[in-house]
Amino acid sequence: MSRLLWGLSYQARPGTVLVIDREFLMPTPFDADPADPIVLVPEWCTRLDERGAAQLKAQLPLRNSMGTVRWQTFGLERTLEPRAYDQWCEGRRHRSGAGHISRRRGLLVLTARTPDDCRQWALDAARLDSARYGTDHVYLDAWDQGHDGEIQIFRRFRPMVSVAEQARAQVLSRDDAPSTPSSLRAAVWDEAESVRGDAHLRIRGWSGNVPALGAAAAEMLARADVHSLDDLAEVGAVETYRRLREAAVDGLNLEMLWALEGALTYRDRRWISAERRRELIAELGPAPAAVPVRRRRRYRAPVRSSHAVTVNTRH
Repeated sequence: MSRLLWGLSYQARPGTVLVIDREFLMPTPFDADPADPIVLVPEWCTRLDERGAAQLKAQLPLRNSMGTVRWQTFGLERTLEPRAYDQWCEGRRHRSGAGHISRRRGLLVLTARTPDDCRQWALDAARLDSARYGTDHVYLDAWDQGHDGEIQIFRRFRPMVSVAEQARAQVLSRDDAPSTPSSLRAAVWDEAESVRGDAHLRIRGWSGNVPALGAAAAEMLARADVHSLDDLAEVGAVETYRRLREAAVDGLNLEMLWALEGALTYRDRRWISAERRRELIAELGPAPAAVPVRRRRRYRAPVRSSHAVTVNTRH
């Protein structure tokens, strides 16, 4: 994406847009929603209105190629070097991004108003790094009571898509499958937790309009004599986990401890800081030593064969 945007920033021919059609796209990794075609528009030389978007959508998918465009992005690597990037940021310090994102006729349209805006998107995309948290993102537009679009990357993107697709297929196979897109997405999110085997990690859920333990979490936490969010707040995350550990609950690992802490502090378990995790582990203490199981020897009566055995020895 960064290379496409960088090359597009040098576009000077009016009426040119860049289309990424469904053939080159995958479903979303959250709910397996089919991806809409993406259109990159250099607004300094091309205007795409509703009529133009409708005409473009009617031509998709494009089948007859008229040739290949060689996309050059030599300047991208040079600008990403630390000193050059600092100079770039200094030059844009008093400028605000002027790009915008919209949906038109079933197309996701990313419009960069100036070449510099397009290059800024390219640099932002190129600098994304999922190594630390497993994901990273950058918004594409200025804050206006929210953002309309972003680029997000995931270290485990394909496994996430696989889980979402399986969950979506299972939800749609039901007789009472949701009929609206919003309810379908919510059902897929819930089903995906079961597919991944981490439904028990949703500690804080809802019962009607009242906060309550998630169904799978409630079943597991009952083994620790914790039956409500109030019980959890009273017992605490560490003691609850300790009880689960003593009860030898199947599938228990430290992700459950992070989830318990997150439920008490209104945070996703993945955002529990490393420092706080170390504190929780220190408070938890080592697991008790396993008691070796003594196996009783069983006496077996000798087996007497009723067959005659003949051994032939040759000298």
